[in-house]
Order: sequence, then C-alpha cells, then structure tokens
Amino acid sequence: MTRAIVIERRSERADAATSVEPIAKLLDVDDEFLGAGPVRVAVEFSSVNYKDALAIMGRPGVARTWPLIAGIDLVGTVESSSDERWTPGDRVVLNGAGLGESRHGGLAERAHVDGGSLVAIPGELSSERAAAIGTAGFTAMLSVLALERQGVLPGSGEVLVTGAAGGVGSVAIALLAKLGYTVTASTGRVEQQSGYLLGLGAAHILDRHELSEPGKPLQSQRWAGAIDAVGSHTLANVLAQTNYGGTVTACGLAQGADLPASMAPFILRGVTLAGVNSVEASLELRQRAWSRLADDLDPALLDGMTSVIPLEGVFDRAREVLDGSVRGRTVVSLRA
Repeated sequence: MTRAIVIERRSERADAATSVEPIAKLLDVDDEFLGAGPVRVAVEFSSVNYKDALAIMGRPGVARTWPLIAGIDLVGTVESSSDERWTPGDRVVLNGAGLGESRHGGLAERAHVDGGSLVAIPGELSSERAAAIGTAGFTAMLSVLALERQGVLPGSGEVLVTGAAGGVGSVAIALLAKLGYTVTASTGRVEQQSGYLLGLGAAHILDRHELSEPGKPLQSQRWAGAIDAVGSHTLANVLAQTNYGGTVTACGLAQGADLPASMAPFILRGVTLAGVNSVEASLELRQRAWSRLADDLDPALLDGMTSVIPLEGVFDRAREVLDGSVRGRTVVSLRA
C-alpha cells in the first residue's frame, strides 16, 4: 500500500472559490489505483505549490478528474521501467505534464508515470533541492530563458518580479541576481518581506499596491523586462511601464486571469508579452531549464527559502499558501 493525498471528488459547495476546508484526504492506495504508467518511481520528495493548494482545498480550475492524487511535482528514484530511456536507480524529476491535474501526482510514496517528460536530475543537484526548485523554480527558469531569447540581458535595465515572496518570485529573484540583473521585487508585505527579498538579491522593493489598481494604458517607462506571477491589473500596469522593446513574461494569475489592458504598450512601444506554460514544456526545454537551474541557482539561497514538511502537514500548508502567509518553497518529504 502507498500513502497518498487523494482528491476524492469534485467540490460542489457553493463556497468552493473561498473554501478553507480540504476535499482531499490522506489515504492508503494500492498499485491498481496508481495506474499502469511504464515507469515506476519511489517518490522521495514533492512540494506544495499554489496549484496544489487550490486543488487540495477544492478550489475550481485545477483538478480535472477524480479520484486524483494531488501534487504537480515529483522527485524520486526509478524502481522499474519498461521505457528503455530509464533504468532502476535513475534519479528523476517530473513537473507539470498533467500531474495533479489530469493524472495522479507526486504527493504519494510511489508513482507510475510516463517516461516522456521525465528529466534526469543533474548529478550535482540533490533530490531534496530538486524538489525545492519544483514547478515554481522551473517556471522561474523558463521565464528567465524567455527574457534572454527576447534580448533582455543584465545590462538592459531593471527587471521587475511580481509576487516576489512566492515560490516563482523567490527563485526568479535569486536567478536574475546571480546572472547580474538589477531586480526590483514587488510584494504586498513590504515590512515583513523586505529583508528576505533583499537577501535573495533584489536591489529595490516595490509595494504591490502601486501596481494592483487600474492604471493608464501608457505610463512612465521603468522596466527592461518583468516576470509576472499575478496577472489582472498588476500585469496591465507592468506592461504600461515597460520600456520600448522590453519583454514581460506571464506565468501566474494570483490576482486574476483577466488582462484589463490596451494595445498601446504593444503597438507604441513594441513590448512583448511572453506566456510561460510549464505544464506543456517540451522535453528539450525541460532539460535545458534543469541544466541551467543546476548551474545558475545559488544552493545556499535555495536552502534559505525552503521549508520541509511531512505528508501529513500538506493540508495546513495548503491553507497557509492560499492565505498568502507562506514565502519561498515548501518541500514535502515522502521518506519513511
């Protein structure tokens, strides 16, 4: 039997969008429940991401089938495989690819997965640190790669990171700062988080309230680029403040999925809005991102932004994530 966090049903409560009670349970499941994936992995670590918290607490928009093992991250060791690309003992990481949304995820002691999206953990990176990076860090790296492709380089000017104290934002700041960018971090908890964000490498702190209300279609140019995990009015204002020829990556929607903006930044300033989708990333892009993460992310900073909890602690942590009281990354240990 395998211990797993299982979402047993669709939330049908009228208050599902604001629920504070989980619809998932910690259960023992058998091999038949895990399914017939060709690669069997002994899961060592998973994590708690914003998506995981939404799914576990019954918020709509994440879980698409049930019963479903939650967890969009999985780090572990291959136990057996009918996929010739993988052999027992291989250390692997899997992010997105439907985990915790349309197929069983990583918040379980074992997983049966398809081998096509698995990535070998770079040899110098520990399994626990790979889980600390997780989908959030992977998404941050995809955003950095997108900025680089569009010519936003360390000498281009200031880069803004919104939702800075969250998982994506924390890793993004650490990556950008190590690469030589000048980073401004936007947070709604300036007093509580300034020391933390400056410690990650941010040069400046911006109160998120300066970006979260409706603004003019074009504003004073401030940013060579930006990584936005917030969406809605925040993203609209970031676009309105981006320099001519700059690039903004959109990788989250904590404020909302809407974009109340105009065409002015795109037409009059040539701003690029680059969407980042970690779920459907190609294997080549996954491998490139993980290689860069192993090289470009300071392990001491990663450790400093990471807390480790047992599987039983996932429910409380999910509540805290949705309350906005968690910063950095949460690793879930599946080791006995």
